[in-house]
Amino acid sequence: MSKTVAKRLNQYQADFENHDMSFTELWTLYPEGKPQNVLVVFRGLRLEDGRMAMQCEVVGQSGDEPENVRSTEALLHTDVLIMLFSQEGPSLYLNPVARHAFGGMIDKVNSIFVDQDEFFSIADNTLQDGELRRLTQLATVDGVRWFDLRVKSCLDAVSGKPAFMMTAIDVSELKEARDTARHLANRDQLTGLHNRTYLQRHFAWLEGQGSAEGTAIVVFDVDNFKQINDRYGHEAGDTVLREIAQRTAGLMLPTDLVARLGGDEFVIVMHSGQTRQATREAVERVRRAVCLPMHHGKTRLDATISVGISFVEGPPDFKNVMREADIALYRSKNTGRDCVTVFDAQMGIEIAARECLDRALRTAINQREFTLHYQPRLDLKSGKIIGAEGLVRWDRPGRGLVYPAEFIEVCEENGLIDEIGAQVFEMGCAQAIAWHKQGVDLELSLNVSPRQFADNGFIEALAALAAQHDFPKGKIELELTENALIGDPKKLAKKLRQITTMGYKIAIDDFGTGYSNLSYITQFPLTCIKIDRSFIQQLPSSGPIVQLILTLGRQIGATVVSEGVETVDHLDWLSERDCDEVQGFLITKPLPLPEFEAFAAGFSVDALA
Repeated sequence: MSKTVAKRLNQYQADFENHDMSFTELWTLYPEGKPQNVLVVFRGLRLEDGRMAMQCEVVGQSGDEPENVRSTEALLHTDVLIMLFSQEGPSLYLNPVARHAFGGMIDKVNSIFVDQDEFFSIADNTLQDGELRRLTQLATVDGVRWFDLRVKSCLDAVSGKPAFMMTAIDVSELKEARDTARHLANRDQLTGLHNRTYLQRHFAWLEGQGSAEGTAIVVFDVDNFKQINDRYGHEAGDTVLREIAQRTAGLMLPTDLVARLGGDEFVIVMHSGQTRQATREAVERVRRAVCLPMHHGKTRLDATISVGISFVEGPPDFKNVMREADIALYRSKNTGRDCVTVFDAQMGIEIAARECLDRALRTAINQREFTLHYQPRLDLKSGKIIGAEGLVRWDRPGRGLVYPAEFIEVCEENGLIDEIGAQVFEMGCAQAIAWHKQGVDLELSLNVSPRQFADNGFIEALAALAAQHDFPKGKIELELTENALIGDPKKLAKKLRQITTMGYKIAIDDFGTGYSNLSYITQFPLTCIKIDRSFIQQLPSSGPIVQLILTLGRQIGATVVSEGVETVDHLDWLSERDCDEVQGFLITKPLPLPEFEAFAAGFSVDALA
């Protein structure tokens, strides 16, 4: 027999034993394989040996109308729960799957509902409207399940009394799948916090309410998070993010919302309506909690956060409030990190000026408003100008010459440094080629930012320049800071060798002020070490350090250039200790091209005495 028939027979047995019931039902039997539709009375009989027997008595023939036969079979085999209840509560009819779901007949209809209040709401609405459909939870023998429930008000066909007809489809798997999908859509998978999508919907809802006065938006990110990833690996970085999320959420009120925007950036929406001082104190508690040590396996991890806060004033405009919080965060990062800053009007003025500068720089790139000035490098042995460092200047319309200190940091933050760097290299290579064609024996050094050096297209750009006709191999030197050389020393050495193979030289700029690892440096194909001007300014007290760098240069076969030479005493001290080259204001400040060429052609070292 089919599983459905077997379940129905088990239901018969249970009702025979518990209620001494009998049943009259339409069944299809198959004597000699031919279907016959009959009405059968089923009764249970207890045998002397304790077993249960069932008496099946055919009491009449049923009509053979196909629709009647098939509807009866469908009722028996369907997975849809079909139930008829009197309005007083007892079940009048349960199809086999419903009986199985609830373990037999039901005394009170409300007993199968998990939420009793919901049942009474369903009953009231059904009586009022005649029918109702709702997603609800019912208590089955397999536990609490979700059902798509339809209820209709009707009359019992036997007694004529008011009744409820219910059909229910088990949708638990679908409900759980949708809940999971909704959770995944609204939650950050790493930390479990709300994500950017949910936060934006939350902001839209708040704006729709028309009032969010006193709501605080707190934005923070992890200080130097990239270094944590680089030093300990991305799994350790993930541990830090999860721990920060947990600590932050644990300190917030139930009315607050914590979200991760992505990367190491988090947002708190504080609805608690506290005073500004109380809000700041709450945020300070978060900052201090984050500072406590974390552990990834046996490795201790320390992290700090920089925080910006902005408050909603008037009708909520969260796009603007988020922008203000970001401005405050930017201020925290620029004032030493690991601190909390609340947005004020002055910050808005400053950021407006910065945005104006940003737009002007983009225009400057498009209009090629940048130029090079040249600071001579003096060879102490020959007393001649043997080269120059090309330094970028911005010839800003209506203002004149703008120095790098005013725009380079902004360019590094907004990514424009790559485009400016590309223009500087084009101008520098063009000038080196021009000198080569003119027979002028001068070297040119050009600065490379860490971001430029790390760019995937940097090598290709250098190769394209080196492929130009009359490219002066050995006459263009790339100046890299020590911080640009942090990473896998083998990969870095390979990259540097690619560059030198093209005909470029490599110098380390500002040596001694960054990340110095002498064992790595000896693996790199360096042609020059430039001593940072801060050591030269402190001579003679900094003499041992300068002497150490001079010795290192000789050991690895690199030229040593001292920057920031501003006095004759500096020059004499370096000359006595066999420094190779110097540059600085004692020789001359950086000059435009025509002035530099004239200066180099007419220079005499005696003029410095």
